[in-house]
Amino acid sequence: MNIGKRIISLRENKGWTQRELANRVSLNVSVMNRIELNERPVKDSELINLANVLGVSTDYLLGRTDTPALTHDEQDEAEFQAFANNPELNVFYKELPESEEEAVKRLRDFWEIIKHDYKK
Repeated sequence: MNIGKRIISLRENKGWTQRELANRVSLNVSVMNRIELNERPVKDSELINLANVLGVSTDYLLGRTDTPALTHDEQDEAEFQAFANNPELNVFYKELPESEEEAVKRLRDFWEIIKHDYKK
């Protein structure tokens, strides 16, 4: 199975439209369409974002493994990266006054609080 078909399958399993996935990974829907049709190669940064949002490894998307499951730590990191890269949160993240490292730490702490609250 090629990368486009894997992305389509994962997207449909989540019940997302192509537009929803494109928005979640900050891509134009026409670019997402071309990626799914294997008409355009996926850039490294896009591959990482897609894997994070879809909750699979980059190796799975690339067809290097047929096991999509991530370790618990990889899943936590993927969830955080999807949260941190959410376009709706860019304003919040960009306005943090601390250094980038401190901003990421604070954002991660915030994510842990949200995640903990929703697991109750």
